[in-house]
Amino acid sequence: MVDLVLRSRRVVLLGPPSGVRAASVAVTGDKIVAIGVYDAPFEAAEEVDLGETMLLPGLVDTHVHVNEPGRTEWEGFATATRAAAAGGVTTIIDMPLNSLPPTVDVDALAVKKKAATGQIRVDVGFWGGAIPGNAGKLAGLHEAGVFGFKAFLADSGVPEFPPVTASELATAMRAVDALFVVHAEDPDHLSPGKESAAYADFLASRPAEAEHAAIATAIDAARTTGRRVHILHLSAAGALPLIAAARAEGVRVTAETCPHYLTLDAAAIPDGATEFKCCPPIRDAANADALWRALADGLITCVVSDHSPCTPELKRRDTGDFAAAWGGIASVQLGLPVVWTAARDRGHSPADVVDWMARRPADLVGLAGKGRIAPGADADLVAFDPEATFTVDPHRLLHRHAVTPYAGKRLHGVVRATWLRGRKVTNDEAGGGFLTREG
Repeated sequence: MVDLVLRSRRVVLLGPPSGVRAASVAVTGDKIVAIGVYDAPFEAAEEVDLGETMLLPGLVDTHVHVNEPGRTEWEGFATATRAAAAGGVTTIIDMPLNSLPPTVDVDALAVKKKAATGQIRVDVGFWGGAIPGNAGKLAGLHEAGVFGFKAFLADSGVPEFPPVTASELATAMRAVDALFVVHAEDPDHLSPGKESAAYADFLASRPAEAEHAAIATAIDAARTTGRRVHILHLSAAGALPLIAAARAEGVRVTAETCPHYLTLDAAAIPDGATEFKCCPPIRDAANADALWRALADGLITCVVSDHSPCTPELKRRDTGDFAAAWGGIASVQLGLPVVWTAARDRGHSPADVVDWMARRPADLVGLAGKGRIAPGADADLVAFDPEATFTVDPHRLLHRHAVTPYAGKRLHGVVRATWLRGRKVTNDEAGGGFLTREG
């Protein structure tokens, strides 16, 4: 007797072998206990037959800015996790900045957990922050369960989370054996940007060379300390040979990219459309093609949202001034259909998308029970209709503010239902839990 059986003619399994097949997934408590053929005779308290609707593992988004407490008017745990669940994301790892206080010591972590308690619809873990002068506090934060430490090599945009120098990054990495995730733009290659509504002017202010130089700095820190480093939101494909060469020599470096870098084209961004502003910036279509090739080759390991919302006023749509607007794209609810729409046109399979957006992000942070449909894994499951289409209406999205560069886009893929640890997620119940680093 099991608690729940989900049957689908199209279950996405990552194997080996990986692929899509008819199967039934049996759940007891919060775990998957067995996978059988489609009509396996499980005796269950509840049974759901999805028919041709696809069954995926819950996605894992390791790059989300929730901003609570302190800047809750930008976003918050209730709205961010509600949007995540609606987009098939069952696990998020929250970034340490934009909240007040930033998560740079154990006390700040406790404040953030208290703010999140009773609000979360999905499972939530936390990154710690590495800033100048806090290297001595990192070991305590790591022991408290954060999944690693984020550092900026350029201005973060908020004064309470300053960037580190190359030597400060190496000092932090020597202080604790942890995963370091790095916003890799070199300040010496950035310009303040002039007041302008032209996207081309903003793009010129943050050239690809800024990423190349900062990635080289992060790789050098990993090489000299022996620590793991992960390059966040890789935009500039020209930096990929640096990463490939470092990996070939044994440096522990990985990289991610985001839906907007894979699917949006700088040449198509209208002047004044500051909803497209993010840092590093969206580049051209040829650059996106190179990112897709790196994903297929495994050089880029995962696709995450970098969900970074703000109030509409901070986007400065009144003036369209890219230099003054806040840089960030809110897409935790839309990542799956955005990536699937583009992936299917490029000949990629649903298993590819699940690998990039579920299993590999889970593996990055050591969550062996997330991001896969397998016996013993958490029963985080998503009913997904890959053929269904919809047009993005910002006012129907569940994150706090109706601002998105995807407004009006026709996308393939609709999430029909989400289960978190065996229980169907609803807007009425905050059934998420806190995750800590395993081991």
